[in-house]
Amino acid sequence: MANDALRQVLPPPTLRWDGAANGHLVLLDQTHLPGEVVLHECRTADDVWEAIRVLRVRGAPAIGIAAAYGVVLGVRDGLNADAAAARRLALKAADYLATSRPTAVNLFWALARMREAMERATCETGRDVAERLLAEAHAVHEEDRATCRAIGRHGAELFCPGDGVLTHCNAGGLATSEYGTALACIFAACEQGKRLQVYVDETRPLLQGARLTAWELTQAGIDTTLICDSMAAQVMREGCVQAVITGADRIAANGDVANKIGTYGLALLAAAHDIPFYVAAPTSTFDLSLPTGEDIPIEQRAPEEITHGFGRPTAPAGVGVYNPAFDVTPAKWVRGIVTERGIIRPGQSLPGIQAS
Repeated sequence: MANDALRQVLPPPTLRWDGAANGHLVLLDQTHLPGEVVLHECRTADDVWEAIRVLRVRGAPAIGIAAAYGVVLGVRDGLNADAAAARRLALKAADYLATSRPTAVNLFWALARMREAMERATCETGRDVAERLLAEAHAVHEEDRATCRAIGRHGAELFCPGDGVLTHCNAGGLATSEYGTALACIFAACEQGKRLQVYVDETRPLLQGARLTAWELTQAGIDTTLICDSMAAQVMREGCVQAVITGADRIAANGDVANKIGTYGLALLAAAHDIPFYVAAPTSTFDLSLPTGEDIPIEQRAPEEITHGFGRPTAPAGVGVYNPAFDVTPAKWVRGIVTERGIIRPGQSLPGIQAS
């Protein structure tokens, strides 16, 4: 597949900033996909918090970028105030946005960057503060674009022409600035002329694989087969899959990986069938302050996501529900972690990754 042809059919931007320091954030609202392409405007930090919480924007890198712009929106009421007042508004917005979701470390990494940028800057007015914060948010956004492209270049070498590749949840352009992490490796391989057959787990209960990943891949003209989560073992047993690759929301110091619920099961299935299991993530997803995955906080989401899938009752009233959004895959089941700096193999470390 030609490089230009693939780029032409990638989805609209996941998020963009319109205007100067008094502008606003525009999101591709993922709650409407794949049926409708709806743009959602965020004009306050509250709007960004709500968008992150209800998954209008999702995926660890995209959440971090959105939160960075959310801090800028938090200063809008202080543009005409002094710098001290604007800084207080920014810190309040950052603290608030940190409560939106607990597992994806990129959220906290991006907010820490915004706080540091504000502390380093010499500002005299509220507008100065807002402009400095906007410049930092733009930098976070642009760096993610470059990071995703680099992940793709490194990860493409994992696949051979004709491989069947299984992926879970959504780690494409919709989860990042534009190109993805796990899907970046697939996109890059296809750009190199490697024809792949991609198997997409539907990813219950919110169907991010069916609604989002399958949409991205078919938009790009890549051979895509959608399967139920429970079919993965059978597809592996039939020899259809030569590699599994997923994204990550947080990676502990020992290499344990938190990702969308169901990832741990896929890693075990891959090991049972002697299929390599890979993870693709930027270095900002590493949290070296946590020794192991046991320390990663796991978000618990509303029971209605299971009992009322997309608004329709699918379970008896009053039934108990357990709905963790993520699970943790032990490092021993991970064959390699693809980052923008290269592939980390078992027993290796990558210089320059800092604790969050």
